[in-house]
Amino acid sequence: MATTHQSSTKQEILEYLLKHSQATAFELSEILNVSPQAIRRHLKDLEAEELIFYSSTAQAGMGRPQHIYQLSRQGRDRLHRSDRFGDSYGEFAVSLLDTLAETVGHDKVKSILQKQWERKAQEYRDRVGNGSLKQRVENLVELRKAEGFMAEYHSVEADEENSAKILGDRFILVEHHCAISNVAESFPSICGHELEMFAAVLPDCTVERTHWIINGEHRCGYLVQARKQERN
Repeated sequence: MATTHQSSTKQEILEYLLKHSQATAFELSEILNVSPQAIRRHLKDLEAEELIFYSSTAQAGMGRPQHIYQLSRQGRDRLHRSDRFGDSYGEFAVSLLDTLAETVGHDKVKSILQKQWERKAQEYRDRVGNGSLKQRVENLVELRKAEGFMAEYHSVEADEENSAKILGDRFILVEHHCAISNVAESFPSICGHELEMFAAVLPDCTVERTHWIINGEHRCGYLVQARKQERN
């Protein structure tokens, strides 16, 4: 039982670092409700496995330094291969697309991928429904989570310079894990189709990419904004 609990805590540490990019031992202890001593043991084990690393220090209390921990590439890959974020078909998908490209050409593969994302957009749109923008974004996030994306969203407040206009609702949609990262690395055009898909699912909004895992960032992010309406 103790081993199972330790494995669960280590998994929670890795997932927290994936989601938040970095944390100190104190922060992890508070968030996960685990004693500082136990957290440090887990961090030491994870560091020995080369799943995490620390790159700088933060001051705590009377100047006592604390390490700031981050996921290593190996740690990120471990999460991507885990059952929870199952990407067991990623290598097969890449191999299949490579074979198609060799057989019918890259242009034909691009056309096939475009058709696939158009079908996916229609499926999402049917399942997202016609509620408020908040409800639709929430439904979209749930669909993405069911497909293995570690997705979430939060609202964004309007800034003062736009106070003269009615500014539509704005949300940031974040995916901390990409379920198709293997495919996207080999066929980055897929990410462009994904952006188009979100825009098609939310046709009354503008959708803008703000973060991109392929560019080395720790998450993919999208700003979803209802189109502005001028006051009468």
